[in-house]
Amino acid sequence: MNAFYTIAFIFSCLLCGHAIHYTLGGLPASLYGMVIFTLMLHFKLCDANRVTTSIKWGIKNMGVCFVPAGVGIINHYQLIKTHGVMLVTITFFSTFLLLTFVGVLFQHLENKSDSTH
Repeated sequence: MNAFYTIAFIFSCLLCGHAIHYTLGGLPASLYGMVIFTLMLHFKLCDANRVTTSIKWGIKNMGVCFVPAGVGIINHYQLIKTHGVMLVTITFFSTFLLLTFVGVLFQHLENKSDSTH
């Protein structure tokens, strides 16, 4: 029964996301839906205990969603063979920059909140 509750709740959040995307544009509808879902959980408008089991199952089986993407990469083997080193370098460099930025920003905000208390 919790699975139906979870599916209905996620579907309604996605539907709201589509409505927002249709009126405002900008971000993808699924991203609006995730934000709405997160806000609903945060403000306890959704019973987190009822969705936990279904969400854990979805995360556990998430790999199935990424297998087609991995297989699709093989279709572009020549492109990866030609530019693979550059793609890997850019991926690692951008990830390092992002993690560094988030870490520095977090430390800055932590120090700022510590000095105000």
